[in-house]
Amino acid sequence: QVQLEESGGGLVQAGGSLRLSCAASGRAFSSIAMAWFRQAPGKEREFVAAISWIGGTSYYADSVKGRFTISRDNAKNTLYLQMNSLKLEDTAVYYCAAGRRPSLTSSWYLDQANFGSWGQGTQVTVSS
Repeated sequence: QVQLEESGGGLVQAGGSLRLSCAASGRAFSSIAMAWFRQAPGKEREFVAAISWIGGTSYYADSVKGRFTISRDNAKNTLYLQMNSLKLEDTAVYYCAAGRRPSLTSSWYLDQANFGSWGQGTQVTVSS
């Protein structure tokens, strides 16, 4: 099983940028799809972005499309989320998650139950 640890969260003004990282342990990282989810105060955890095992395919929630970019470096066992043009509503705890499949077909990545490992989360706070 893959173990995950997020970093890079913090306090940023609206319109600013942050880059989150997710360090993974285990050789399985390079053969599975990965994703980012987030949970805002008082809300359910929601999908943000997903990327296939080799990084050739990615999908985004409509709310972050055009502003966030998910990427991965399999040589470093690390997943990233570049967040630009941050908005107040992006405030949340961000989690990285390891899927059980390499590709992103059939939208399975939208179901959190399909992810076998989760990080502890990193707080992102966007201020006005």
